[in-house]
Amino acid sequence: MQQTVKKEVRSNKRKKNITCEMKNSISKSFTYLFWVVLLVIAIFFFIRTATTISDGISLYKIAVDEKSISSKVKEITSDKDYINLSKISGYFLSAIVSVEDHRFFYHHGIDFIATTRALITNFINGKTISGGSTITQQLAKNMYFSFDKKYSRKIAELIVALRLEQEYSKEQILELYCNIIYFGNGYYGIRQAANGYFNVPPDQLTLEQAVILAGIPKAPSTYNVYSMDKRTLERAKTVLYSMIKNGYISYENASKLNFLSNN
Repeated sequence: MQQTVKKEVRSNKRKKNITCEMKNSISKSFTYLFWVVLLVIAIFFFIRTATTISDGISLYKIAVDEKSISSKVKEITSDKDYINLSKISGYFLSAIVSVEDHRFFYHHGIDFIATTRALITNFINGKTISGGSTITQQLAKNMYFSFDKKYSRKIAELIVALRLEQEYSKEQILELYCNIIYFGNGYYGIRQAANGYFNVPPDQLTLEQAVILAGIPKAPSTYNVYSMDKRTLERAKTVLYSMIKNGYISYENASKLNFLSNN
């Protein structure tokens, strides 16, 4: 009887050992499969990233080979409507820097904080909502590239932006930017925009006019200065609040503006 029991115990132990071995084997197989899949995904993204970077570098080379950065700058500055930074309203300069790139004077062409925030925002929403481009990057894009949202174009834009930061001062970059950006209704540059919308030279723009104009470049076809519809008004408020937040203007002075007091 005792021998029979011992045999059954040994048999059960063997079965348990076999079962444990099978579980361990399955677990190891799944672990191995997991790491293989992870490696394949990593290789895929590495190849894709490397290809994107390579395409971006090629796009950059094609652009600057066709016309160098210095030649492009000379082309912009020789335009009849080009205007020096000293002839542009301080209100407008404060407004455009505040709303488009408030760390402009502290970065070297790329704002890693804004870029990271934009990537997280876009990932969460599953689409491109925020761009995170600096004023220097926007200048690079306007100088050379189309407005498509390919990552290769972004790489090329970054390279041009870095070169602009190396070869020109912040004041020169801001001056070029103000003279090249589009304000809608066929107005390119701050001189055309100030004259076209308000019939004044850029250095005579009031705070209210400057705030309205600074909001336009984000979406020139969306905002309408002539009608000051709800979207345009909300954009102007966004510009103004950014100026308050970044210390360019006090809330007391901002609250005196007509489009705030009337709404």
